[in-house]
Amino acid sequence: MHVLDAIKTRRSVRAFRPEPIPDDLLTKVLEAGTWAPSAGNLQPWEFIVVKSQEMKVKIARAALHQMWITEAPVVVVACANEKRSEMGYGERGRAFYCICDVSAAVQNMLLAIHALGLASCWIGAFDDYELSEVLKLPPGVRPIAILPIGYGREAPRSPPRRPLSSVIHLEHY
Repeated sequence: MHVLDAIKTRRSVRAFRPEPIPDDLLTKVLEAGTWAPSAGNLQPWEFIVVKSQEMKVKIARAALHQMWITEAPVVVVACANEKRSEMGYGERGRAFYCICDVSAAVQNMLLAIHALGLASCWIGAFDDYELSEVLKLPPGVRPIAILPIGYGREAPRSPPRRPLSSVIHLEHY
């Protein structure tokens, strides 16, 4: 699949078939995340891979009770290692760059998921403290996104987009 086609046809899917995800496809998805750009090439991402139903239920509860997450055969939680970014860029690295870097990794993974015939949804609605406790995250590692991954049971339509002319500003706002 051409990258521009993947960008335009990827959708947020919230219903999954029960078939397991082959490990080789999951590895490709995770590897795509590691090829994202990062400030100073510090690569502050950490990926928690969850397959057990018990853990998926705990994650769904921490995600404000979005129980549909538990339908996915695999859930990946992308986390930011604030200390890695702080090493290179101090407070700005800890508070900002690590979030940007992990977000780029998440987008790479979402595009890879789609290109491989799988489906997912970027979930950012969760209780940070509760999710960190569930995943036993050490201090300085914070959750950024939850990605349930599976074969989609739905095919959402394209959402409307703002016209390009309304988002481009030449020279100044």
